[in-house]
Amino acid sequence: MATVREILGKKGSEIISVPPSETVVKAAQLMNERGIGGLVVTEGKRLAGIFTERDILRRVVAQRRDPAVTKVADVMTSPVTACAPETTVEECAAMMTAKRIRHLPVVGEKGLVGVITIGDVLAFQVSEQQATIDYMHHFMFDLR
Repeated sequence: MATVREILGKKGSEIISVPPSETVVKAAQLMNERGIGGLVVTEGKRLAGIFTERDILRRVVAQRRDPAVTKVADVMTSPVTACAPETTVEECAAMMTAKRIRHLPVVGEKGLVGVITIGDVLAFQVSEQQATIDYMHHFMFDLR
């Protein structure tokens, strides 16, 4: 079965993070600049939380907090649901669906090694299915 390690191998393992002391406005600007929907929150090498568009909507905008002074630590999601590089893609999809999350930090023996999204999982699954379809097509039609 395919694992998270394979997804990270294809997409890369760049980690875009902010410290808990960062302001919401600076974190949101970074998310906007990078075209991403979430950031991991780290203290040194330790995963402290995750900060997503959903956190901005529910915990900042809906509560009328000032994003210029609100700290990420005050509105991030913690504790964080995470997976390991050895976790299967199917397990990740099930976990993300059950917990209604779209970003999943990947934590290995030496700490945080990457982040996968529901989009990464779906793209990987589509790629795998296309490979199966191509194989079946070759098997059925090219061997006549």
